Amino acid sequence: MRQALTAIAALVACTAGLPAVAAWPDRPVTIIVPFPAGGGTDTFARPLAQQLGTQIGQPVVIDNKGGAGGTVGAGVAAKAKPDGYTFFMGGAHHALAPSLYKSLSYDIQKDFVPVALLAQPPQVVVINSSKLPVKNVAELIAYAKKHPGEINFGTAGKGSTHHLAGELFAMQTGIKLVDVPYQGAGPMLSALIGGQVDMAFDGLGSSAGHIRSGTIQPLAVAAKERSPSFPNVPTAAEAGLPTYEVSTWYALWAPAGTPPDAVAGMTEAVTKALNQPKIKETWAGNGSTIPTLTGKQFGEFVNSEISRWAKVVKDSGVTLD
Repeated sequence: MRQALTAIAALVACTAGLPAVAAWPDRPVTIIVPFPAGGGTDTFARPLAQQLGTQIGQPVVIDNKGGAGGTVGAGVAAKAKPDGYTFFMGGAHHALAPSLYKSLSYDIQKDFVPVALLAQPPQVVVINSSKLPVKNVAELIAYAKKHPGEINFGTAGKGSTHHLAGELFAMQTGIKLVDVPYQGAGPMLSALIGGQVDMAFDGLGSSAGHIRSGTIQPLAVAAKERSPSFPNVPTAAEAGLPTYEVSTWYALWAPAGTPPDAVAGMTEAVTKALNQPKIKETWAGNGSTIPTLTGKQFGEFVNSEISRWAKVVKDSGVTLD
């Protein structure tokens, strides 16, 4: 017993001078959002950040760094110090980028650690009815064939999901559309509402409020089932396009090298936050269900999306510098 007590005393003496290791997190956490404020990503990022702050006991700050279809912010996030205090909220756009750009300053599969899928609202085909005299997809296709190349659609930037969703729609319907890029979904929607563009292929999350207010009109959701939030809007399959399915999903990554305890802590916080009644209500209002993919499973989902969109990019012939 005397020897055991002596050993314990010696251990205490040796460790007394060492600095305490702070548990994560001990200061505010930043989430880089690679699109301008007011877009579809912000629709989910800001309410989630508030709930995450409650879960981890520290403020969670959104840092918008838009540009080049979300690749500028992704590059910044990839180079951020991997100390557990910077995360990256990207999405479907970043599964498109590897096939679209000849060179990127980051590799979404190597420079990041997958944390969790956050939301998965479907794309919705929306129009400005003062610019297009159509009431459904069939009428849109017929009108477009009578006016080839005269209909334009707004996008959140070259190579964004809005852009590729429009290209996919044009390929599947045999019509010609002209894309008009903007710096994010927010400016794009303003242009659509203002009549600077005729239509858009937007995430339901950012279009929902404008659809409810009547400033833009939905023709179809690109999902297998109708949105519970908009039960009167048909699916693309019901509108005659059985394989047209596109979602503007959003997700969270950490820079490669982030301490495992920080990744695990954020994963747990995300899981808890997504199950809060207020978040469930907000997500439902934006046409999204609550995803359950985290870690490795979420990483496998990203890999499958990269492969899927690579084919669309190749078939459409879209390339970016």
